[in-house]
Amino acid sequence: MELRIKITMLALVVFLGVKAQNPIIKHLFTADPAPIVYNDTLFLYTGHDVAPENAPNYLMRDWYLFSTTDMVNWKDHGAVLSPKVFSWAGEDAYAAQCIERNGKFYWYVAVGHKSDENSKGGFAIGVAVSDRPTGPFKDAIGKALIVNEMTTDVKHSWDDIDPTILIDDDGQAYMYWGNLSCRYVKLKENMIELDGPVTVIPKPQNFTEGPWIYKRNSLYYLVYAAKFPETIEYCTSTSPTGPWTYQGVIQDPVQNSTTTHAGIIDYKGKTYFFYHNGALPTGGNYRRSVCVDYMYYNPDGTIQKVVQTTEGVKPVK
Repeated sequence: MELRIKITMLALVVFLGVKAQNPIIKHLFTADPAPIVYNDTLFLYTGHDVAPENAPNYLMRDWYLFSTTDMVNWKDHGAVLSPKVFSWAGEDAYAAQCIERNGKFYWYVAVGHKSDENSKGGFAIGVAVSDRPTGPFKDAIGKALIVNEMTTDVKHSWDDIDPTILIDDDGQAYMYWGNLSCRYVKLKENMIELDGPVTVIPKPQNFTEGPWIYKRNSLYYLVYAAKFPETIEYCTSTSPTGPWTYQGVIQDPVQNSTTTHAGIIDYKGKTYFFYHNGALPTGGNYRRSVCVDYMYYNPDGTIQKVVQTTEGVKPVK
């Protein structure tokens, strides 16, 4: 009887066109999802956890790329970037985001910095560039865009991580980032030079790390990982530079991971909320897995709390 019920449920899932998928990537451990849409395809850039089971810390050595046109079937493009592209970088490959501007793809990454004439070490932010979303990518500058010595309001060496990019309606680009301190800086149109000083945002309520910045209608959204174990919370503003108004929790803590990381995007008429948990077999804090669920807005632009599911999202055409 139990087998018959399972077969019937599977047949119903197939009939309804719904495919259980969370986590959406099951053949390796992925984290820190960063989606973009380009030419009707959703590209998903992720970190890659390779720490052994029961490891005491992160081990991330490259970034992966996946793509989809239906939100269910994902093409694995493999490891399309690693810190080895940056001669000045160490081995660590932390959270990153790729965006497109003027036909080029700029991938902002958090990496460890070797001790040299430009920095004594700690984490830094670099930029890789390509003519295609799938690469190949090369170092766009030949040095880091942000080094640890440029940000001194907090004293730990891993505060310059988790870059996220906004290109505003007027063409002005901004980069936001940080751990225990949230910062932004304007970028020049070439996307590889700073266009002003680094500004520390008065600490958004409960801010820990992992900001994700975007604009919808007339509101700017600053979404971030908060507290620890992490939730996803957010602020809004009518300006990309603030002041920011705290709005609340989007996502409660996730399964089997003390961290999570949001990537939010609209695609084919729906809003999708990407995040990671530790739900795969042998998964955990340092062996994470990217998931996606629907996200909904209220009429006033505030965000409803995301319901985390194992079913994920339905396919789209």
